[in-house]
Amino acid sequence: MDERQVMEADIVCVGFGPAMGGFLTTLARGIVNEDGSPVMESALMPGLPPQVICYERADDLGVGVSGVVSKARGIRTSFPHLKPSDVPMCAPITDEKVVYLLDPVGASRRPWLMKAKDAVLKLVGERLPGFRDMAVELPCIPPFLQKHGGLTFSIGQFNQWVGSGIMATGAAQIWPSSPVAGPVVEDRKVVGIRLADQGVDKTGKPEMAFLPGMEVRAALTVVGDGPVGPVGRALDEMRGLPEGHHQRDYAVGMKMVIDLPGHCPWKEGTVIHTIGYPEPEIFGFLYVLPGRVASMGIFVPSWFDNPVRTAYRYLQHWMQHPYIWKNIKGGTLRSWGAKTLQESGKNGEPYLVGDGYARIGEGSGTTNVLTGSGVDEAWMSGVLLGEAVVQLLEQGLPFTAENLEETYVARRRASWLEEEARAARRSREGFAAGFLPGLIGMGLSGLTGGRLCWPAASKPVSKRIPTIEDYYRCRISCDEIERIRKDATAKGLALHDALMDRAGWPAIEYDGQLLISHQDALLLGGKVQAGPGYADHVTFEDPDTCRACREKTCIEACSGQAITTNPDDGVPLFDREKCVHCGACLWNCSKPSKADPERTNVRFAAGAGGLHSAEN
Repeated sequence: MDERQVMEADIVCVGFGPAMGGFLTTLARGIVNEDGSPVMESALMPGLPPQVICYERADDLGVGVSGVVSKARGIRTSFPHLKPSDVPMCAPITDEKVVYLLDPVGASRRPWLMKAKDAVLKLVGERLPGFRDMAVELPCIPPFLQKHGGLTFSIGQFNQWVGSGIMATGAAQIWPSSPVAGPVVEDRKVVGIRLADQGVDKTGKPEMAFLPGMEVRAALTVVGDGPVGPVGRALDEMRGLPEGHHQRDYAVGMKMVIDLPGHCPWKEGTVIHTIGYPEPEIFGFLYVLPGRVASMGIFVPSWFDNPVRTAYRYLQHWMQHPYIWKNIKGGTLRSWGAKTLQESGKNGEPYLVGDGYARIGEGSGTTNVLTGSGVDEAWMSGVLLGEAVVQLLEQGLPFTAENLEETYVARRRASWLEEEARAARRSREGFAAGFLPGLIGMGLSGLTGGRLCWPAASKPVSKRIPTIEDYYRCRISCDEIERIRKDATAKGLALHDALMDRAGWPAIEYDGQLLISHQDALLLGGKVQAGPGYADHVTFEDPDTCRACREKTCIEACSGQAITTNPDDGVPLFDREKCVHCGACLWNCSKPSKADPERTNVRFAAGAGGLHSAEN
């Protein structure tokens, strides 16, 4: 095998998102002057500032996959004179609504108490303020959910804006299209990263143009590769999680960016969050950006125990709820995307530092599941690490676990980020017991600052997802499910459409503008591609486990139809040309890994390509 090349840097970073943006923005201000001259010197290249390189898997810095709403406290700390007009597709929040959606089609699986409440609302609805089109606008928003004074914006556009500012300083290089395979570890010390091999077939076997992934060695490795990034997960597997921590709570966020029709009354800066439909566990959002553009979508969480939980079909039913559809009908799709969200928050926090490395962002447990926010929290974690690294560089101290604990971790523990994370820690436990306990638990936690909650034990996904037969008990017979399964397998199709049709969900009537097939969303809503010469990044650890699996939730939940039924074998097929890198398969698999029951049978490695849409 060819010898692996080695390059050295002072600091190497993995993943460019809001957290890394906060880190590099802060670091740049500490290591170079405004004229680009060094404040301090590189240990490798005297006379120059510290050499900092950031590698990003995606082909562009603006390939984010979510419109967001944020208080933007951390972001405004970094940019105290920031005006919304400085950032493309960014607007101040002008109106907030939380809306409870009733079920207009009668197919939603609602607990009996919820059904009774809906029946009462339908009877007296016309006399209730805010009741219209099978929906009730809550008269007030709980303080912990309010984003007054904040911003709504596009992650993709924000990342591009931040990245261009960082590179203009000359303090850091940011390299897209550079998937990182994993950390380089020597005697349990992280000494850098290794880029993914190129010139290999889909199984990773070298071909004629084989190029081993380069090792980039550095005194500090900053890990910000998100909840499914291979570097962060490799560190978790090496060290485990702190006692009592787990990463069992996830969600898939799936969204569209659309041009609103002329008749839509929603103004720029409007923020709408919905609960109750299409299923009680699924939350919706809609944010109006400048230029009459809206970012809208749903979150499908891990505690929604449907083994065929397709986000795309549910997204289309949510869009057609009367409250939403009357205002977006006639609009047109601009882009589409999906992303995994790590919703364990503080419970999912890994070891933040070790010898030679530090972790920031969503993969470090920054998402606040009580306030429903994560971008500003991720940014702030990067800012705190940036301040700590500048301090250590100024003092000439090494990046040991002890020094990083005393600087970065200490700053984080003393920050609002930590205070709010602790308040949110048990806020969503109740959802493990059901939708209504979950809502009550969130309210208790939010109103008491985390002192009260609805206690419930979280379970690994393999112990949560029921069989299809159990989930559809009393709605579809076992014999009919088996007939549908055999028919779908023979045709190489997923099960969810046939089962949802049979359970009473109306067929989607495509209009060619907003209601389009999943395949068309892949083609029209953002370029999806995978660079040649890389190994498949989604594989199945134990093929026999797949053959014995009857749920195949990885297929049903795949955001891009990249994992499909294999008519000839029980092991699913994977087409990376459709993979949007959302990571849903990694945690949706209903079968545990034989090596670690907290993991699943799906392996998600470094990979190039994915979804390309800077508007997301």
